[in-house]
Amino acid sequence: MTELSAALETAIQAARDAGVLLRREFGRPPEVNETHAHDIKLALDVEAQDVITRRLLGRFPDHALYGEEGIAGNERSEWQWIVDPIDGTVNYFYGIPHYCISIALRRGGELQLGVIYDPSRDELWETVKGGPSVLNGRAIRVSERTELGDAIISVGFAKSKATINAGLQLLPRYVERVRKCRMMGSAALDLAYVATGRLDAYIEQSVSLWDIAAGQLLVENAGGKIEVTPRTDNPDKLSVRAWNGKIQLLPNE
Repeated sequence: MTELSAALETAIQAARDAGVLLRREFGRPPEVNETHAHDIKLALDVEAQDVITRRLLGRFPDHALYGEEGIAGNERSEWQWIVDPIDGTVNYFYGIPHYCISIALRRGGELQLGVIYDPSRDELWETVKGGPSVLNGRAIRVSERTELGDAIISVGFAKSKATINAGLQLLPRYVERVRKCRMMGSAALDLAYVATGRLDAYIEQSVSLWDIAAGQLLVENAGGKIEVTPRTDNPDKLSVRAWNGKIQLLPNE
């Protein structure tokens, strides 16, 4: 077994481990660590990341792990796990079964693998650098739609006043032109859905690396296109546009 295949196997196990925890606790009143105007932090986020960390660093103790809930491992390592233990925390908190676990691995800044697991539907996406994107053992591809008027897209809204306003300006331009717009609440699942052909595009003004790292590789390996641009007003945030590579997206301005 190569190191990359061992890493993929371990990432899948870690995602499923966390999924068991999240399924078990779903629907119960969760303990809230922090509340913000447009976000919630749960104690379960930390617990799920701990589950993932034990699995990943237990197998690869010299690797680094960067997650939404903190950093662990060897920060000097060129191998870096990027983890979002619950992408779609607000959905989870309100009992909406649309959330996932996202795990990616990069080496020297280059993505090597991605795993996204939706515990509610028991759907697991996986991919490795240079390989196919796979959903529950079946290779997937982006949609074949070429006309914007036939497309269904997801437009995400971030948390700051500036990014919310940018999304509000963008949304009506697409609503008038596409078949349907959606706001789903999980960046990682939006990207997985683009890779699977369920969505034709996903656009958001401000996300974190752990929101999109696994999904970025899924979209690319499924034949799609993705643009990830650092925000000038916040170096820790990224703007993202992912699509099937066939429709013509509108300019952001």
